[in-house]
Amino acid sequence: MSGLDVLWLTPEKPENISVGRERISRYVEAAGHTVELRGSTLQTAITSFGDGDEFDVIVGTTRLGAVIATAVGTVHDIPVVVDHVDPIRQLRETDGRALAAVVERFENLVFRLADHVVYVYPEETARVESRASAWSRTNLGVDYDRFSTPSDAIVDSARANLGSLSSDVAIYVGGLEPMYEIEAMLDSVAYLDDWTLLVAGAGSLEPAVEAAAATSDTIQFLGVVPHEHIPGYLRLADVGIALVDDPHTLKVLEYGAAGLPFVQLAGHAESRFGGLAEYTSTEPREVAAAIERAGAADTGTALQRYVGQFDWERIARTYVRVITTVK
Repeated sequence: MSGLDVLWLTPEKPENISVGRERISRYVEAAGHTVELRGSTLQTAITSFGDGDEFDVIVGTTRLGAVIATAVGTVHDIPVVVDHVDPIRQLRETDGRALAAVVERFENLVFRLADHVVYVYPEETARVESRASAWSRTNLGVDYDRFSTPSDAIVDSARANLGSLSSDVAIYVGGLEPMYEIEAMLDSVAYLDDWTLLVAGAGSLEPAVEAAAATSDTIQFLGVVPHEHIPGYLRLADVGIALVDDPHTLKVLEYGAAGLPFVQLAGHAESRFGGLAEYTSTEPREVAAAIERAGAADTGTALQRYVGQFDWERIARTYVRVITTVK
């Protein structure tokens, strides 16, 4: 089969925050295909309806990307692959049941119309497989080698940016939104002795992080760090933080690939990571206690061994297979 031209409609998120689809697209291109990534907006929807017939396959990532891709594919009679990476539960928790109910109906229709659905969360199995004509289970992935063995230059760059740190270091990398319990993380610093908290990311709570860093000697706000530089900061840290009840969040895979013990909210993640992580509530004092437990843990090697199976190259093989078989 000659190379395919693939249009991939992805979430519209800040650069350096959402990188997974871009990573997969590199491996799809390495397999001999071309991939055009477009964030899912009104403008890209209009563009895609206009030039959709120039592509052989359209991939759409939840949530909006999947809806637009399905509509464009239907209009132009082009095979559609739905990349379903977020459970509906997550939307209910963050945006309320009313909006989630509407979105769920749209997604259910998308599952029925798509030529193939690739999904991540086991809790979505019945919902997807009862509607889709073809489906595949997958996982979110990580650039394992880049995080497990960062170059000296990347580590030195992070060290130069941070300056001298004599304390233990906890780090958070990701979106600065309420769903990630950013304020609980910031408040936990008051209950830690001889720790520095590094925060890297962007989002609606950025002003709160900036204010906390301005009034505390133990909080440093790094802003948005280019993704290729993140492994250097993780190498210099002692604990990673991910206060979200989500076993498939990318940041914990990056922490694990770096051999960095991490703290996550108690709940769904416990069934996936078991004793490889420390768990906490959103109570700041409990968050601090979990950070200290993680700092004393000896789980780095076991984490790397577990996370190694989720390298993006392995994950991308599923997408290459699906894209080449729906056409």
